[in-house]
Amino acid sequence: MLKTIRSYIIIAIIAYGLYFVLDHHFIIDGKDFYLLEKSELTLSYTFFNITDRKIESILKIDDLRNDGIGDLLVELGLITEENKNKLEAKFDAEDG
Repeated sequence: MLKTIRSYIIIAIIAYGLYFVLDHHFIIDGKDFYLLEKSELTLSYTFFNITDRKIESILKIDDLRNDGIGDLLVELGLITEENKNKLEAKFDAEDG
């Protein structure tokens, strides 16, 4: 009985870990990392390294842009709010 309960607890922990990974973008910047919540459960861009990438190439990715990576880039001081808005509008117009 105790063995069965322990198995269920382990399965629940693993399931939650998988759900957490599917529900977040792990943004890596050098030795630091940041979490962005995804708009849907997928594995796309789960781990994304922004080190040595151009801001335009980061914001060009729809999944990351829609989930708020622009705000994170502003918080990190890598881009201004004004430039973020211009680039997001540019890429949204290309998609639309």
